[in-house]
Amino acid sequence: MFVPVVDRNNKPLMPTRIGRAKRWVISGKGTFFWKSYTLCVRLNVDPSDEQKQDIAVGIDPGSKREAYTVKSKGHTYLNLLTETIDWIKDSLEVRRNMRKSRRSRNCRRRECRFLNRHKSKLPPSTKSRWQLKINIVKNLFKALPITDIVVEDICAKTKFRKRKWNVSFSPLEVGKKWFYDQMSKCGPLTIIQGHETKRLRDSLNLKKDKNKLSDSFDSHNVDSWVLANFIVGGHTEPDNINLLKFVPLRFHRRQLHVLLLKHGKRKNYGGTMSLGFKRGSLVKHKKYNVVYVGGTMNDNISVHEISTGKRISQKVKVSDCKFLTFCSIRIGLVPLSVIT
Repeated sequence: MFVPVVDRNNKPLMPTRIGRAKRWVISGKGTFFWKSYTLCVRLNVDPSDEQKQDIAVGIDPGSKREAYTVKSKGHTYLNLLTETIDWIKDSLEVRRNMRKSRRSRNCRRRECRFLNRHKSKLPPSTKSRWQLKINIVKNLFKALPITDIVVEDICAKTKFRKRKWNVSFSPLEVGKKWFYDQMSKCGPLTIIQGHETKRLRDSLNLKKDKNKLSDSFDSHNVDSWVLANFIVGGHTEPDNINLLKFVPLRFHRRQLHVLLLKHGKRKNYGGTMSLGFKRGSLVKHKKYNVVYVGGTMNDNISVHEISTGKRISQKVKVSDCKFLTFCSIRIGLVPLSVIT
């Protein structure tokens, strides 16, 4: 397992193995710290060598699962599997119904304002999906000296039934153009078509799992690995199939009240702060070690496991928690028994 390394000025260097990083920290040559949701090591001395290899990040987009691979010619540093955000459309529908119900009541309210509606070029559900990809890649650039980006292109089907859809009207097509524009600002961007990815995969005698919802290397990460290996080379078969899984956390924003009535009254609901902690933040507890923050109840906070999201306790005092870093995702290491 590799750990990102930065110098005194937070400039990314070549990553190192976790054992070597621990020896640096014990001897005082390095210090562990959190950069976004990534544990890194900062050198307290001048690095012995600042030479860097070419590192490519391969991206395989998908509707339910997405894969990222960070690889150089010598090593595969990271295989990342993420779940996509699929609740935006339903949330907007609930918000719309709540607003309609409030306006139909016989109570004091302001009139509807239509001049403050700013129509976006991207639908909110589409933008949230591509925004997650952008955030992940930008955080990788902060921790690793990435030199190239390679993405498998998405080709949306056009419709010619009741409505004629051009590629410029497809949300996927519009979203990917915005994504490519943002990625080109980070570094050199290479776009590979799906049939070219299959040809590269077949040339290495690699097979892809047909189960798209499987947490295995062969489901999506085999394509992201092939894309990264196409840029930097160095291997004829995957040298690292360990998977790190990201699950975006769903935050319920502040609402005036919940939809359901209880004893004829509606209670307040939502919010992203829990007694001073931002929900989703990683904290270190005296008893439960590293967990993430959930909701609040009776001046206590709830904490959850990072890997599974299971709630551990609802009666945790704020004074017993040490803040580590802000986080909006749930991180889990997929065991090898699942991968193989």
